[in-house]
Amino acid sequence: MNKKLAKFFTDAKKTISKHSPEILTGLGIAGFITTTVMAVKATPKAMWLIEEEKDTLEKDKLTVVETVKVAWKPYIPAAITGISSVACIIGASSVNYKRNAALATAYQVSRAALSEYKEKVVETIGEKKEKQIRDKVAKDKIEKHPASKTEVIITDNGNVLCYDPLSGRYFNSSIEYIRKVVNDLNFRMIGGEMYVSLNEFYNEIGLSDIKRGDDIGWNISRGQIEVSFSSQLSDDGKPCIVIDYMVDPKEDFSKLL
Repeated sequence: MNKKLAKFFTDAKKTISKHSPEILTGLGIAGFITTTVMAVKATPKAMWLIEEEKDTLEKDKLTVVETVKVAWKPYIPAAITGISSVACIIGASSVNYKRNAALATAYQVSRAALSEYKEKVVETIGEKKEKQIRDKVAKDKIEKHPASKTEVIITDNGNVLCYDPLSGRYFNSSIEYIRKVVNDLNFRMIGGEMYVSLNEFYNEIGLSDIKRGDDIGWNISRGQIEVSFSSQLSDDGKPCIVIDYMVDPKEDFSKLL
């Protein structure tokens, strides 16, 4: 029985900790509603105290200071509830901020490890074999997302079928045009803009924004845009160029080191 009770409290603690932002936000919202109700209920008593003070002082109207001095006590419970509600909302934001910071740190660590791993692979097996591996990965990607089952986005920048693995989109373009866009955006970064988002890259090659495309990108401190291309055949037999991002777009790209 004691073990079951201990397990219950342990599980409850984990659940509360996991969902603390949602719980705190809910308490904050409920607290604001309660604050409003309590303030409304306190108003008649406050008005009665004001009228009583007028009779005592034999005045038709109290000053602001006199009004506050007489009427503030009925609003104490509402004020306490309101302050607690604000604290809950701030607490929820703080927990979310810490969790997002931890995720960002973990992402940066894993990305750095992957980058180092790629470099060691090239050193160990050579560039030619490493390119063969990347080509195999590119082939797997288009096999998992066949062009025949996906809408191909038509652009005015070329007629070659291209595949972007980050957004999972097929579109018509050319290697030359994509390289030109990469060079232009890198030149803009060097020229003073300092950073470029993924959505900016997409817009330049003729694609629309994606949901998180403004949250990740490149800058001159952590690596400019660098892509390579893998020539494959789509499931319907058409030549297809698969984009490979040699430098991945990163979070906090607008923060320069």
